[in-house]
Amino acid sequence: MEPLHLHTPQVESAALSRALGGRRVWLKLEALQPPGSFKIRGIGAACQAQLERGAKRFVSSSGGNAGLAVAYAGRRLGVPVRVVVPTSSTARARELLAAEGAEVTVHGDSWQEANALAQSLLGPHDAFIHPFDDPLLWPGHATLIDEVAAAGVRPGGVLVAVGGGGLLAGVIEGLRRNGLGQVPVFAVETEGAASLHAALAADERVSLPAITSIATSLGAKQGCQRAFDLAREHPLTSLVVSDAEAVEACVRFMDDHRLVVEPACGAALAPAYSAHPALAGVEDLLVVVCGGATVTAAQLLAWSASLSR
Repeated sequence: MEPLHLHTPQVESAALSRALGGRRVWLKLEALQPPGSFKIRGIGAACQAQLERGAKRFVSSSGGNAGLAVAYAGRRLGVPVRVVVPTSSTARARELLAAEGAEVTVHGDSWQEANALAQSLLGPHDAFIHPFDDPLLWPGHATLIDEVAAAGVRPGGVLVAVGGGGLLAGVIEGLRRNGLGQVPVFAVETEGAASLHAALAADERVSLPAITSIATSLGAKQGCQRAFDLAREHPLTSLVVSDAEAVEACVRFMDDHRLVVEPACGAALAPAYSAHPALAGVEDLLVVVCGGATVTAAQLLAWSASLSR
């Protein structure tokens, strides 16, 4: 089957290059994927694999973007989809899921609770499509690095947002399979959703007591084992930014590049806009603009006004 994701543009950002004192910054524009985020890369591949195994329905648990990717894949493949979202998911996310034809169930305060219900709904011909912790996903997410390498760019570092860790696992796999295994990764989370940062500090996976960040797409209380293992094996720096910094990065990015992305993506943009000391000396920085369809320009501006008080 043909992949369900698009080959996305990789562009140089003059604005972010200026923010970093003239050092070149590349953007991998995953916000332009049809469902709005990178998720369709791995999830599309997983859905196709499950269809070939005989799945008659896809079931997913998601705060938004993963569910949107499953719903999009299901519509493209002609397979019904049910998505369980937590109460923290936005009304816009639920509307977009319904618009893709998915059956939407709202349950629990966090993704973990939504996920538990989703698992209980599985029938004998259903396939569960995990939002981040499935070996079927990571090679699909790695294709974004394949595209960067095929374009002849050798990044000096990669900025990537981390939630459950699926994208991080894919990025590191992609670097490795393209001979870029020594390229450092800067893994960024928001305060209140920094499960990887906490795990690395404890040298073991930990579970956050609650998700308090507005970046709900990063809202996994505990990341996947694969991402944690790779974070300890690969040259990696864990960074944490505030909600205010993530939102402000989204607003600046909207002005600079005419693209709306959500705070989970703003987390990756924020260290570049602020010229974070961890990025000192990094040339040809690659920022994965992971996207996010669950926010509007009006919501970003409202958050920005609220958080700047």
